[in-house]
Amino acid sequence: MRLTIVAIIAAMAGGPAIAQEFNQIDDKSEFLSVVADKNLTRLGINLTVTPSGQIKGKAFGRPVTGAWQWKSGYFCRDLYWGQRNLGPNCQAVRVQGSTVRFISDQGNGEYADLRLQ
Repeated sequence: MRLTIVAIIAAMAGGPAIAQEFNQIDDKSEFLSVVADKNLTRLGINLTVTPSGQIKGKAFGRPVTGAWQWKSGYFCRDLYWGQRNLGPNCQAVRVQGSTVRFISDQGNGEYADLRLQ
């Protein structure tokens, strides 16, 4: 099974996303207006997504590093958790208030909800 950021957050793994509760983010500028340089947090996780395409932070005591770009309506990232390469994944992004939901496999996989701070 390909590891995603959701693998880091096993306690948060859930079923299919409930679309009516969250608004889909469709473009890079909208994505950046929501998450750029803010802390994304949850259960031992603190990440930042920069406008220049970097992902940095910590998850459960290990550094998280990576790169991202926006492709065809998806947040596409390559991610490392410590020395572990979690590989590439393009994710749908939805937002509701201060919660951002990342849904792996172009919106067809598991999801992780992170809080904006």
